[in-house]
Amino acid sequence: MQLPLLALGVLAVVLLIRQRRYSSVGISVILTGLWIWQALGYHLAFFTVINPLAYGFAALFFAGALTFFWQGVTCKKLIFKHTTGWRQWAGSSLIFFALAIYPAWTYLEGHHYPAFPTFGLPCPTTLFSIGILAFLVKPYPRSVFVIPILWCFVGSQAAFVFAVRADLGLIVAAVVGLIMLVQPKVVEVSLGKT
Repeated sequence: MQLPLLALGVLAVVLLIRQRRYSSVGISVILTGLWIWQALGYHLAFFTVINPLAYGFAALFFAGALTFFWQGVTCKKLIFKHTTGWRQWAGSSLIFFALAIYPAWTYLEGHHYPAFPTFGLPCPTTLFSIGILAFLVKPYPRSVFVIPILWCFVGSQAAFVFAVRADLGLIVAAVVGLIMLVQPKVVEVSLGKT
């Protein structure tokens, strides 16, 4: 599933760059699909054999998928726009890290295809998700950040426990996500008004 999942990630980036009327809903559908895959295809189907906590992780990722679907597809409150500024720089960096640097780094550490952690697994997908969320137009619902940030704290432990050093990127993603979590509203400034 690595290649189809990677294709979904690239499609989300294309939708972000080539803005259309349906782009924001399309990105939300892709995020929903990626997080459902994490819940069912990774945590339930694979990781439960290694760690019984994976049942809880599956529930967490499924809740994340529902949040993306509810806020982005049902309520249409997730509006993505490719602009400039620190959030877009941070978002672009996290997306590039998740899609390109993460698999290259794990390969150089001795993890080889198809048995290396790459896009489509929880950690790079979380990096990617926070990167995409950095392009949200304010004001946005805070709820979409909660579960990705929680996973940043859980997943970053893999850098030490499983020697997947690329998961250190989750620490940076957590900081970016926390900043966006606490600052979701636009500060309106009008010239000539006090």
